[in-house]
Amino acid sequence: MGEILKAGGASYSSVVKTTIMLADLNDFKKVNEIYAKYFPGEAPARATYQVAALPLNAKIEIECIAAI
Repeated sequence: MGEILKAGGASYSSVVKTTIMLADLNDFKKVNEIYAKYFPGEAPARATYQVAALPLNAKIEIECIAAI
């Protein structure tokens, strides 16, 4: 995601909203720990959902909206 933001002239500090889809909601705590490393200050708005399945059997998918 960082490289996509960079290519668009943005950075993690430009992110205003994320949507996180998890294959297993039990991973929520681990995701929060990692998320805090990318958004150490005030984190952007976020929605997190457990989904039945993700492409290629992924455990997580994240989309974001950035203001540039």
